[in-house]
Amino acid sequence: MRALDEIAPPALALLEYDGVPAGVAAADRMLKRAPVSLIRAGTVQPGRFLVLLGGSVAAVEESYAERGAPLDAILLPDAHPALAPALAGARAGAQSAAIGLLEGATSASLLAAADVVLKTTPVGIVELRLADGLGGHAYAIFDGEQADLEVALDAGAARLGPRLTQRALLPRLDDTLRALLAAGSRFADCASLAPDGAEWPPATAKGQG
Repeated sequence: MRALDEIAPPALALLEYDGVPAGVAAADRMLKRAPVSLIRAGTVQPGRFLVLLGGSVAAVEESYAERGAPLDAILLPDAHPALAPALAGARAGAQSAAIGLLEGATSASLLAAADVVLKTTPVGIVELRLADGLGGHAYAIFDGEQADLEVALDAGAARLGPRLTQRALLPRLDDTLRALLAAGSRFADCASLAPDGAEWPPATAKGQG
């Protein structure tokens, strides 16, 4: 067995099942059908099961044929190389003043939109989150020039179609929020930040402890 989080395979497939038994059974069939790598698999909210496969285009396509009836699924035969690290939890702090956000109703649809965005516009991906802590939704944060982000959000929204839940463009991201997002967007894990000039905590208390 080899760890695969740092390897970007040529092809990716993400399959989203509306139940654990169906997801586990499908994963078993797909792994037996072709020599693909099981990058990640497991339960996500709300009671769904995600399977992420990677490998050569031919192997992933053959494996994908055994997917059964997922709630949603996407096969990316030429996945953008930035997707694999993002799926593994890698984060890149926003480098530009502007950021854009896309949210989709399913993880598979959002991954497809992120692939389109990265391939068609010169923007970077800051964070990609799938399902957990999001009620089954998924979202991505992109950074770049404002004009490029406008095009990127339009392209991503078009790919999402009816599965688009929200989008936002922030032309000038607040520096405190930028620092928080660079560390991750989960509420339970975020740090408390007090920018210069904040009324609380009092200046005398900031240096204590």
